[in-house]
Amino acid sequence: MRLRRHRRSLVVWSQSVSPAGWRAASRPARARRIRRWIRTWLLLTVIGVLSVARGVRARWRPVLAGVVLTVIGVILRNGPGNVVLLPGLLFLVAALLAPGRPDGEGIRRADLERELALYSTPAQRRDLEATLDQYPDGDTHELRDILARQAAAACDGRFPGGPH
Repeated sequence: MRLRRHRRSLVVWSQSVSPAGWRAASRPARARRIRRWIRTWLLLTVIGVLSVARGVRARWRPVLAGVVLTVIGVILRNGPGNVVLLPGLLFLVAALLAPGRPDGEGIRRADLERELALYSTPAQRRDLEATLDQYPDGDTHELRDILARQAAAACDGRFPGGPH
């Protein structure tokens, strides 16, 4: 019995795919191109959302309400969704137009509210207000505003220094 000779340099002179099958053969490449396009746009969308989220930190509640209502409105277009789509879009526009606080401003104000909440007895409050009366209102307006909010929260039975 004789061993078969191996062909070392095999050249294909004709295509194995007929002209009718070219479209079927190009589908995987098209699918890869579409997937790459979707991944690219998804990445750009995530980068854009993160940059917008940095600027929206101070006003995230209206943005969240606007996103939820808008998504519900788009999903339920032909029914009750039309009723919530417009308010959702209005929440988003209002959040974009509202002035935001700088990053350090929110942290500083939260620390200040926490420190002023330590003055809890009426005697401590009177002493603090007497000290504030010695300074002009332009310098102490923020402290007075926080104290007024905490006093209103104490009357309502809410936790002082909590979300407004």
